[in-house]
Amino acid sequence: MRDALDATPYDALLLLSFGGPEGPDDVVPFLENVTRGRGIPKERLKEVGQHYFLFGGVSPINDQNRALLDALRKDFADHGLGLPIYWGNRNWAPYLTDTLREMVADGHRRILVLATSAYASYSGCRQYRENLAESLAALEAEGLEVPRIDKLRHYFNHPGFLEPTIDGVLASLAELPEEVRDGAHIAFSTHSIPTASADTSGPVEGHGEGGAYVAQHLEVSRLIADAVRERTGVDHPWQLVYQSRSGAPHIPWLEPDICDHLEERHGSGVPAVVIAPIGFVSDHMEVLYDLDTEAKAKAAELGLPMRRSATVGDDPRFAAAVRDLVLERAAVERGQQVTPCALGALGAAHDVCPVGCCPARAPKPAAAGVDSPYA
Repeated sequence: MRDALDATPYDALLLLSFGGPEGPDDVVPFLENVTRGRGIPKERLKEVGQHYFLFGGVSPINDQNRALLDALRKDFADHGLGLPIYWGNRNWAPYLTDTLREMVADGHRRILVLATSAYASYSGCRQYRENLAESLAALEAEGLEVPRIDKLRHYFNHPGFLEPTIDGVLASLAELPEEVRDGAHIAFSTHSIPTASADTSGPVEGHGEGGAYVAQHLEVSRLIADAVRERTGVDHPWQLVYQSRSGAPHIPWLEPDICDHLEERHGSGVPAVVIAPIGFVSDHMEVLYDLDTEAKAKAAELGLPMRRSATVGDDPRFAAAVRDLVLERAAVERGQQVTPCALGALGAAHDVCPVGCCPARAPKPAAAGVDSPYA
């Protein structure tokens, strides 16, 4: 972690997230925002929204972002970093455009963005950058001064993201019955995406089977498994698996699905499983429903002991990692030599997304990249 608490030239940090409904009446309008332009009928959206209705129509993601905001503000204040922090969402209030309008009114002109996605992909990076460009265009159309926006690099291999996850896996292993603990399999779970999107994730030179998306998740899985072995003396078998698939069934998505994987592992004689949701920053709806509901039910059906480890959430170590990333990027912008903090073989991700990085199906302007119209 860095000692020099100088965020210059930045004057604010924006926490940028997905958003979620906060009551039953919000579910369909929220899903309409998520699927805008796809022509999905409202009745179909009501069917899709059933997993939200199981939880009273409330996604936990907004409260989790409020908790992360509190953790970030506390960490910054405790360390004397006077950088104001705002919060905006893609698909629900507080909406990104409204937050950026507020930030401009408050006088902020150099803004750093922390997206609640640690990995490279279209939906986890490029789409956020497109949303930023759309919001900046809206401010420009209103005659407001458009701020300069930069995005913090992918933080999948920062120790402040990895350490809480390692501790979560260790805690879940400890919760298993002693007679099955040492033989437990670890299923590292993340959001499935179309294979075509995975193959083009990250910079062009890394495109290929799985692209940066799969490579980064495999690296995180390996780093966690190695840490668990070092701390317990047990070499647990592991695999990267996927969840939350959506879209047309004829389009290939990353596999295996977590529930199919549990069946396969049970069939091979594995005595227990720990599911580690490494692809998610917090325990939001896709974790609560796809893992804590569907996967848990599948494990119970199989008679397979299963525990699900925690995500990083508002862990103080993650908040400290964000502070480190802010100070690192600020130093880079000031032209200083910086040693990025990153574990493993992949090293630190790029600061500025190059041309062709995580391309969209149809080209759209995107902020915070080499090809940004708002550089």
